[in-house]
Amino acid sequence: MNKRTIRDVDVSGQRALVRVDFNVPLAGGEVADDTRIRAALPTIEYLLQQGASVILMSHLGRPKGQVVPELQLDPVATRLARLLERPVQKLNDCIGPEVAEACANIQPGQVILLENTRFHREEKDNDPGFSAQLAALGDLYVNDAFGTAHRAHASTAGTAGAMRQRGGEAVAGLLLQKELEFLGRAVENPERPFVAILGGVKISDKIGVIDSLLERCDRLLIGGGMANTFFAAMGFEMGDSLVEEAAVETARDLLARGKSRLVLPVDVVIADAFDNDARTRVVAPDQIAPGWRALDVGPKTISTFESALGGARTVVWNGPLGAFEMPNFAQSTFALARVLAQSAATTIVGGGDSAAAVHQSGLADRFTHISTGGGASLEFLEGKTLPGVAALSAV
Repeated sequence: MNKRTIRDVDVSGQRALVRVDFNVPLAGGEVADDTRIRAALPTIEYLLQQGASVILMSHLGRPKGQVVPELQLDPVATRLARLLERPVQKLNDCIGPEVAEACANIQPGQVILLENTRFHREEKDNDPGFSAQLAALGDLYVNDAFGTAHRAHASTAGTAGAMRQRGGEAVAGLLLQKELEFLGRAVENPERPFVAILGGVKISDKIGVIDSLLERCDRLLIGGGMANTFFAAMGFEMGDSLVEEAAVETARDLLARGKSRLVLPVDVVIADAFDNDARTRVVAPDQIAPGWRALDVGPKTISTFESALGGARTVVWNGPLGAFEMPNFAQSTFALARVLAQSAATTIVGGGDSAAAVHQSGLADRFTHISTGGGASLEFLEGKTLPGVAALSAV
């Protein structure tokens, strides 16, 4: 990684303005899952131990530039204070005179959490004036929010540039550093054999990723709803299965390019309705009857994938193998998690539903790295430049 990190600068006595990803689920006015908050703790604790004060900023949900009481960060501040075992001062905005005064008076060892940055539409517009107001709150900028690093927003990109214009540093936090190192190694110099697994619904969302991985990996395993479009490209009747008609020709081209390196399901779980309690059967992909739809891959496919993973030294997995939101069609995704948990390979999970599946399986500690950013990890694997990373100071 060619970006400076918090370990490369003297933070003692500095006000560290840290972009974190506290976009966490809330229920009943409390944090329902604090995984993302815990992921930021090493950076926050390092800064505090080194004598810095910490000013945190994050978005939560999609308030569309309006103040939405249900999306205020007060529950996050409460949970964070409990995890840090120290007070966290929650402010009622992220800019303005009161915020500026509080941040100017912060002392080493203290923590402030700003209000939801997306309460201002200037955040998503990457407005220079808004970025400058945020940058003025600290002495250095730290990006530790990999999950939003692919967004060219004010708090993820513009503020870093504004901080550097003021003569301050813009560096990566420990979580962002870890993400870039693991994913970067998989993209640039993976230990081989390198196997990638892609699931999810749409090919169109992942065309660039498939193109990139076909150039880099030794085998590419395809599951989820996107496999249906590949089957349609092979001429199979898909019943009521979700098929991206506009992407069929693209799938046909990818099949021709991938040849034996592209591994598709050999059986599928079909249902007579998109419902957890629908009637199901396990059939070959070319045996889907009218009125039925493929909602998961079958047991023979898991065996096939396990064989394809044999001897792998690096594995990257992004996207569930079935309609993961329904328990009866999440079985193959959990089965794949168990296979990878027993692997001797470096195993990297690219965020999103696949990361959720690994956590739900109770096997998270058996994986080498679980990314905190679904969209960001996909764009990184595609080889795109992430605005939140590009804006940081180079080594």
